[in-house]
Order: sequence, then structure tokens, then C-alpha cells
Amino acid sequence: MQERIVEIIVYLIHEMHADKRLGEIDLRVLSDKGYTQNEISTAFSWLLDKIHLGDNILPAGRRRSQHSHRVLHDAERNVITAEVYGYLLEMRELGLLDDMEIELIIDRIMMAGFGSVTIVEMKSVVASVMFDYDDSNRIGSRLMLNSKDTIH
Repeated sequence: MQERIVEIIVYLIHEMHADKRLGEIDLRVLSDKGYTQNEISTAFSWLLDKIHLGDNILPAGRRRSQHSHRVLHDAERNVITAEVYGYLLEMRELGLLDDMEIELIIDRIMMAGFGSVTIVEMKSVVASVMFDYDDSNRIGSRLMLNSKDTIH
């Protein structure tokens, strides 16, 4: 389910980059693609929460990243295809992942022992990183549980 929420967030940010306000985005497109109202609401909540926290989800203007792109090692290229790496770069350019999170994702993929990671598998790892941020000072206000959380 988290992967589907990330897909919705990516769609929303693309729409916002096209100078649409959140209220102007046509949500029927998402419903027509099979996303549930719960998934759409969760994506909106996550996005609004990040904006409220001051995270720079939408860079000012349409500036492109001034950072250089990380070059994959030969061993990493054997596991991470160009398509999958392109997805990672897109997530970074949209402001959903930073350089450290990209490194974390690549490390997780390499340590997991994948022969070749698929785009579906990469989306799962990206979702786990995106939704596992440290917000311990805001316990009880999260959209999703972190991997270290317990329910009593």
C-alpha cells in the first residue's frame, strides 16, 4: 500500500510543478487509475504534513538540482538498472528523497542480495525510507508507524 501512496504523491507533485494548487488537481484521474479514497487522503495528509513541517517538497520556481548525480559502482550497476536508477533520480529531483536517503536505499538494495532489482522492488524500498522518518517529538500524529514502533 505504501508504494501506491508514493505513486499518488509523485502525481501530486508533478501537478504542482505544472503550477496547479492542491485544490485544482483533478483527483478523478487517480480514482480512474484504481486508487482508493483512503490512499489519496493519506497521500494528501503526508504531503501537507511535510509542507507544514517546513520540508522543501517544492523547490522555489522550477529550478533543477545543482547537485551532481551519483555514479553507480560496477557492482551496483549490475543490480540497479538504468530504469530503476532513473526512478531514484526522479524522486530526488522532486524533493522526495535527499542524497543521504539515496545512499541508504542503494545500501539496502545491495545488502539485500538482489540479483537485479525491479522497479516494483525499488518502489517498495523507497516507500519504506520515505515513511520511516524520525518524528519522535510528534508521537501520536504520524500517518504510519515507523519500523521501530510498537503497539501496546
